[in-house]
Amino acid sequence: MDAKIVRSHRRTLSLSVTGKGEIIVRAPYGMSGTYIAAFLEKHAAWVEKRLRAVAEKPKPDFSDGAVLTLFGAPYVIGSGRAHIGEGKLLLPREGREEALTRLLKKFSLKVMEQVTARIAAEYGFSYRAVRISSARSRWGSCSREGVISYTFRIAFLPPELCEYVAVHELAHTVVFNHSAEFWEIVDAILPDRKERRKALKASFAIEYL
Repeated sequence: MDAKIVRSHRRTLSLSVTGKGEIIVRAPYGMSGTYIAAFLEKHAAWVEKRLRAVAEKPKPDFSDGAVLTLFGAPYVIGSGRAHIGEGKLLLPREGREEALTRLLKKFSLKVMEQVTARIAAEYGFSYRAVRISSARSRWGSCSREGVISYTFRIAFLPPELCEYVAVHELAHTVVFNHSAEFWEIVDAILPDRKERRKALKASFAIEYL
């Protein structure tokens, strides 16, 4: 099967299928093509399942009158200068996806700054800053310096899953791995963490735009 190979300074292989049906393998520098091909073959059934799911997934509608749900709230799309507010989402008639992407980067930053600050204040976390990225392979990340980044596509998630992502990244300011100690921190804040994590993994929202 055809796959895009993305190499970086990582130690393990990862496999994903985008919302447009592109197969992506992320691999370490120096890993042989033969090993990567064997990895793809081993996970062929999973890839086929994901490709079928992508083909059956409803496509987002950005036309006038359509309703787009952002952070759990409905917004009716209309024509005009790019703007979000009062239940309306205005977009120019041309280049709507590009305009929406730019708008969501600003909107997501505002919302996730508030969500992150609220949780940090309530549970005593300390972080350096919140930033917005265009990442497709992850909802959020936390640097060792305490900079938390969220993909702008997080706007397509409901509030409870946005909260899960924020708690997850804030927990990394205390434990910079996924050890039992890390999950104890997350579970203490979100007792239903496993259910939220399962729902997040099932979401196609990260593949919009």
